[in-house]
Amino acid sequence: MKQLNIKIIASFLGLSSLLNGIFMLLAFPFSSYHNEPEQWGILQAGLTTIGIGLVLWFFNRNPVKNLSKKDGYLIVTLGWLMLSFTGTLPYVFTGTISNFTDAFFETISGYSTTGSSIINDIEALPKGLLFWRSATHWIGGMGIIVLTVAILPLLGIGGMQLFMAEAPGPSADKMHPRITETAKRLWLIYFSLTFAEFLLLKIAGMTWFDAINHAMATMSTGGFSTKNASIAYWNGMPLVQYIIIFFMFVAGTNFVLTYFALKGKVQKVLNNEEFRYYFFGIIGLTALVTLLIVSFQDPTMATTVAHPKPLGASESAFRQALFQVTSILTTTGFVSADFTMWNSLAAMVMFSLFFIGGSAGSTSGGMKIVRHIVMIKNSMLEFKKLLHPNAVIPVRYNGEGVPKHIVFNILSFFVLYMGIFILSAILLTFLGLDFKSAMGAATSSLGNIGPAIGSVGPVDNFAHLSASAKWFCAFLMLIGRLELFTVLILFSPFFWKKC
Repeated sequence: MKQLNIKIIASFLGLSSLLNGIFMLLAFPFSSYHNEPEQWGILQAGLTTIGIGLVLWFFNRNPVKNLSKKDGYLIVTLGWLMLSFTGTLPYVFTGTISNFTDAFFETISGYSTTGSSIINDIEALPKGLLFWRSATHWIGGMGIIVLTVAILPLLGIGGMQLFMAEAPGPSADKMHPRITETAKRLWLIYFSLTFAEFLLLKIAGMTWFDAINHAMATMSTGGFSTKNASIAYWNGMPLVQYIIIFFMFVAGTNFVLTYFALKGKVQKVLNNEEFRYYFFGIIGLTALVTLLIVSFQDPTMATTVAHPKPLGASESAFRQALFQVTSILTTTGFVSADFTMWNSLAAMVMFSLFFIGGSAGSTSGGMKIVRHIVMIKNSMLEFKKLLHPNAVIPVRYNGEGVPKHIVFNILSFFVLYMGIFILSAILLTFLGLDFKSAMGAATSSLGNIGPAIGSVGPVDNFAHLSASAKWFCAFLMLIGRLELFTVLILFSPFFWKKC
């Protein structure tokens, strides 16, 4: 394999930093409108980030326009690290989060759409920083790398390698033969849905500032809220929660299917196997959790974060169950109730959702539903092959045979994912967490979920972790967001070999 194209990598990192700085400056008007002293720190951070981007781009102009797979993997991984390091500047320059470890943790948690936080009093943050915090979600949700792919013709280079390296799920469906057109349409849908949710939340009773922040956090399946109680703050406003539930569901759906639905091709959506499992899975799990809450809930236990009260009403039980099932399955991580305070069986059902994830091609994290479908079907075929060893029986998905190399890739992903989870839980225990909290922090960070169990549960955060534990969780967020292989391949010796 040929040598790395250092100039094109540096040029792309510069462009990513430039775009990140422009997004950063969008937080300045929010801070300026409220006459916050932090506005100048935000302005300085944005200009500094733009300056870094311009320097990298200017001194690496006109690179050899030949992008290899190696270059693509490096650009995506280094691009996310560039975003995360420069994204800390608004926190550091304003002094809102003076500790760099904490600032980096909060930032990469935003870009990776994990939603875990080290901030104890969110409502005390300046409005400009709250907006920037939500914006990191929105940028990372669809991926600024895909956004940059949409304008790569400015550099005269193709972006398929980047799209394939970052696109969530085992495959990257395209809505248009040209990858740049696909990226543009993805972002148009993403922006339109975010704006639609913003309007609906404002109409439902949220302030315009809360509405725009929660719209960004929902469509990115991120979970950062402007309130300490998260969505439980609006437990007295069911319409707000139902709107967020709907858009969490949409955000966890393959964006290609959303595109087909918007074009009126609903049958293509309904015929999709993963969508059916996703839709009916949420319905079935919600019914189960609702039944468990109503039948076995201890009325003395707190069922909401903001205002503890018995969860007796059927509608309230259904809404809390539907909200938390959708939130955890799509890895959004919003909290409307402390599910760890429900009965043990309901809490265990919720924890099991940590290992599923949303649809491939969505902004969700986790393993993705399609991988589970293929693994289950492959396992069932093994039973048939025991009876008919000479039969050639392919794994079928959406009526078509799944190539063997994809099946092997999915099985490898599952083994690697579970292995990393187990080793991470062990390491976090060594770094000071108790067994339950270590399991929660590991699966939450790797799956980009946010709330977990133990001392990092729905009503807690990650502030009490040691610095080394925070850096390790940040690493898990990165590899989880980029689907393991994109980052871990950089640690393999053959990646760096010349051939």
